Amino acid sequence: MTAMPHAPLTQAEVLLEGFLALDTPEGFRAELIEGEIVVTPPPDGDHEKYISRVLRQVIRNSLVDMDVSGNKGLKVAGSPERPRNHVIPDLTFAPVGADLFAGADSWMPGDGVAMVLEVTSSRPSADRESKRRCYARGGIPLYLLVDRDTSTVTLFTDPESGDYRELHAVPFGKPLPLPAPFGFDLETADFL
Repeated sequence: MTAMPHAPLTQAEVLLEGFLALDTPEGFRAELIEGEIVVTPPPDGDHEKYISRVLRQVIRNSLVDMDVSGNKGLKVAGSPERPRNHVIPDLTFAPVGADLFAGADSWMPGDGVAMVLEVTSSRPSADRESKRRCYARGGIPLYLLVDRDTSTVTLFTDPESGDYRELHAVPFGKPLPLPAPFGFDLETADFL
């Protein structure tokens, strides 16, 4: 049997293979964001508090019933010289009727996702910048960012050309309107 020559792997392919082969310690998560492998430790209690506050309100008040996944891997578009981004939002929301999570692989496309939530932690610049661009390139219509350092909640909307065209930010303590399919004001008084 003759060995067949293979085209050499591109740098993006090598990076993606290395990323997918990672064996991160329990509780840690690894993401591939704009060509960089990012490993983050388990979150602290305050991080989880904000996630819980948002989740409870969405479940109680959303106009459309939402499925939610914590730490769901999403594959979203990258640039031509980089592999697809592999991001893990703190929460991923999708309409129950879409049934997006049923049978989904560990890393699923972002198609049909209604909103993602991030709460800043050890790398706030990633949440503010690179992950924001990743979600916009993935066509995710709403990106909700709870920024613990600035005590603000920001909703990014209208993704186009690799970023969100609009944002609405409020300080902790003020309500933030969430558009359809959510259709309610997110209360942030208990974020203080």
